[in-house]
Amino acid sequence: MSEAPRRSTRLNKNQEEDSKGKAKAVDQDVEMEETPDAAAAAGSKSTVLGEKELEALVIADIKQHFALFTKSAKTHEARFAIRALRSVSSLRKRLTAQALARTIASSYGKDDEARKRLLGYLGPDVLSSITPADEVAVTKLETPEVDVYLHLLVMIYLLDQGQLEKGIELSNITVHMVQELNRRSLDQLAAKVYFYYSRFYELTGRLEEIRPTLLNAQRTATLRRDDDTQSTLINLLLRNYFHYNLYDQADKLVSKTAFPENATNNQLARYMYYLGRIKAIQLEYTESHQCLLQAVRKAPQNNVTAGFQQEANKLLIIVQLLMGEIPERSLFRQPMLRKPLAPYFQITQAVRIGDLNKFQETLATHSATFNADKNYTLILRLRHNVIKTGIRMISLSYSRISLRDVCLKLHLDSEEDAEYIVAKAIRDGVIDATIDHEKGFMRSKENVDIYSTNEPQHAFHQRIGFCLKLHNDSVKAMRFPLKTVNQDAAEVEAARDQERNLVQEIAEADEDMDEDHGEL
Repeated sequence: MSEAPRRSTRLNKNQEEDSKGKAKAVDQDVEMEETPDAAAAAGSKSTVLGEKELEALVIADIKQHFALFTKSAKTHEARFAIRALRSVSSLRKRLTAQALARTIASSYGKDDEARKRLLGYLGPDVLSSITPADEVAVTKLETPEVDVYLHLLVMIYLLDQGQLEKGIELSNITVHMVQELNRRSLDQLAAKVYFYYSRFYELTGRLEEIRPTLLNAQRTATLRRDDDTQSTLINLLLRNYFHYNLYDQADKLVSKTAFPENATNNQLARYMYYLGRIKAIQLEYTESHQCLLQAVRKAPQNNVTAGFQQEANKLLIIVQLLMGEIPERSLFRQPMLRKPLAPYFQITQAVRIGDLNKFQETLATHSATFNADKNYTLILRLRHNVIKTGIRMISLSYSRISLRDVCLKLHLDSEEDAEYIVAKAIRDGVIDATIDHEKGFMRSKENVDIYSTNEPQHAFHQRIGFCLKLHNDSVKAMRFPLKTVNQDAAEVEAARDQERNLVQEIAEADEDMDEDHGEL
């Protein structure tokens, strides 16, 4: 980091401490004053001081990011740009139109087209916040990365303010700018730009308009081996297809592309979630379960990603139920998941006890929630699992039961339906029983020792496969500092040389002693 940003940060910290001290003194004066007018005046003064200090801190942070982007472009080190982009989430909460306007005024010339364009999107009211000092202290933009970064910040501000039409216009300009510049040092910024570009169109219901642009950009990023942009665009395309329920196109995209191995954990978690949904739609529940487990495990475990954790766990619960497994109760007790997973907990209870009536009631009560989550069609598949569970419990409870009683217990329409369902359960190996069609009853056979079947073998095979995959992923994620490895190798080689020299000296000493003995 250059010395100028450090000095400015140090000065800003000192100013912040001074402002806190002044604010504290003002508060003490307010408590001692008896008139309400004086208290109101002191309070407004404290507020003004606080806003000015916060604005100065935001501008200092943005200028510090400028230095990081410039250093990244000059040294061809992506880690500096990544460090700046990681701070965007915290900076986003403190962004104001006044801070952006002052930063833009001090970054462009007075007649620069980019300056006029960005200030125009912020509105005419922000022109009054630009001070003469900002006009005088204009710094020349050393790299285009800083220009793109300022466009990105204005896009984020427009998104937070709900100005979607302006955001669409600016995002189109920024995407065209990124494509025209064609610089590898813009890869990390380009991924962010495409993300917010797609977000604006999604919120306005126009996602299908940008699909050709995303496909062309993904093809270009693949040819350039731009892992950040490529992984982001693949996820944006999958989200685009899912928005319109185009699961066949999403499956073709997954089959024709290879997700980058060096993608970030956030992008990998999103990709695994989308892949898990595709596999679930295609009835490949085992593969879907593995993908969703990886998505939940690789996603950050904090409140920032609560929405993703909730959506991934909802789908994971449904897939587990479709596989014949019951999710653990502790999952529904987590504070972050307790309320969103309440309808899915009721579905789980209905499947666990095999109560078809309760399943239908829960499905009717929370149908709006399931449709909003786009899980309604998958939950409809659970009806057969509920019936299977109910038949299994009946076969364990009764050695002999009439098909009419089975129909009443499972709330089926007719005895013919009960006979068909019981026969299918016997054929699938769900229960071990026989049907007497003439007398109309089901006879259960004696319980068979489960360890005499292949079920334990399949369970152990599944656990071993999961552990091996976890081990392989951990090995791939290991990183070793290059300097430390070279230093250790040099130390080992030096120790070996010292040992060789010592052995050679001992051998020469032995030869000298032999010669001395020969002379004697």
